[in-house]
Amino acid sequence: MARPGKAELIAAAVAASRRAVAPYSNFHVGAALLTRDGRIITGANVESASYGLTCCAERIALFKALTEGHAHFVAVAVVAPVAGGAMPCGACRQLLAEYAPMANLWTADSRNPRRIRAFTVRGLLPHAFRDVPGRGR
Repeated sequence: MARPGKAELIAAAVAASRRAVAPYSNFHVGAALLTRDGRIITGANVESASYGLTCCAERIALFKALTEGHAHFVAVAVVAPVAGGAMPCGACRQLLAEYAPMANLWTADSRNPRRIRAFTVRGLLPHAFRDVPGRGR
C-alpha cells in the first residue's frame, strides 16, 4: 500500500477541522500527522473560556499520536480558514521540533485546500530547544 501524500494528509486535516471545538472564535483548525508506517493521526483545536487553556490542533494531534505509541513522523498538515493556511504557533513549533524534527509541513486554506504551501519543521524553528537534561530521551 502506498504511503498517503500531501493531498490525502491535507484532506484528513480538513476533516479534522470540522470537529474543532471553537465556540468563542469559531476559528476551526485541523492537523494531521503522517507516521513513518503510513498512518494518519488527526487533531483539531479545542477552546476554553479561559483562553490560556485552549489547545492547538497540532498539539492535539501530536499528543494523541504519542500516547497511542507513534514516535516517527514524516509529515504534518495544518489547515485553517486563512489564505495559505495557518502557521503553527511557537509552542507547536517547539513540540514538532522535538518529536518530528525531520517532518515536512504542509499548510492550506481549509476552504480551498488545493493550494498547498510546503515547509519543513526544522525550517520553522531552526534554533529549537533540544536535548533537555534529565528528560530521559
